[in-house]
Amino acid sequence: MHKRIALPIAMTIAGSDSGGGAGIQADLKTFAALGVHGTSAITCITAQNPKRVTGIQSVRADMVRRQIEAVFAELRPAAVKTGMLFSAEIIGVVADSFAVGKRPPSLRFGATSPPLVVDPVMVATSGAALLKPNAIRVLKERLLPLATLVTPNLDEAEILVGRKLRTLDDLRDAARETHERFGCAALVKGGHLRTVTEAVDVFFDGHELTVLRARRVRGVSTHGTGCTYSAAITALLALGHPLPRAVELAKGHVTRAIARSYLARGHAVLQPFGN
Repeated sequence: MHKRIALPIAMTIAGSDSGGGAGIQADLKTFAALGVHGTSAITCITAQNPKRVTGIQSVRADMVRRQIEAVFAELRPAAVKTGMLFSAEIIGVVADSFAVGKRPPSLRFGATSPPLVVDPVMVATSGAALLKPNAIRVLKERLLPLATLVTPNLDEAEILVGRKLRTLDDLRDAARETHERFGCAALVKGGHLRTVTEAVDVFFDGHELTVLRARRVRGVSTHGTGCTYSAAITALLALGHPLPRAVELAKGHVTRAIARSYLARGHAVLQPFGN
């Protein structure tokens, strides 16, 4: 008789990418690649392809809540990530799900919440706005203080700290300031930083500041890299790795996913599977 293995569970709360390169689709592929069972709550449906986003329709906030409750009722995740949340109402529902004292009865899962990785998705690689302007304040005030880790890219980190970031020292300062402001660990991603030749990210958890370096892979679209990176961290947390180690391993995973990307009708798509 086949002996079934028990897999840890990870959850993504994010938008759907009809092109399959980012969002929920990228998250679930990454979870599967790293050996965890993926669950999801879809926040938005997008009409998009590798070049552009042509439409966004958000899911009602109460339906997002019901998805989260349904998953936690039978498939309580060992780690959770958020991606595209889009509106203040949806961010509020997610925050209430993790805030002590505000959780609905179906989410009263004890004194501790699973680790929460917040990928503060604000702008698509194509330039389309993925977070309403009035939602940024709610993200800062209500969700980031509940996060275990926030993973802004260069543009998002500039919005969080309120200034331009141009050098590696700027990333270091931004990681420290993000931790100080919001109380969560910060992974400031410097993939778009043009003053360094490598793909560098800065991680700060309040104790140690680490610069993660990888070879910059040229000529490959970065669509979906942020989703894949944060999903990999979430999967590795679900597998029991401590946060600094999960970030380090996820950096290697996303670098390999970029390097071994494949073509779909001429468009580069990240490949999270394989070694």
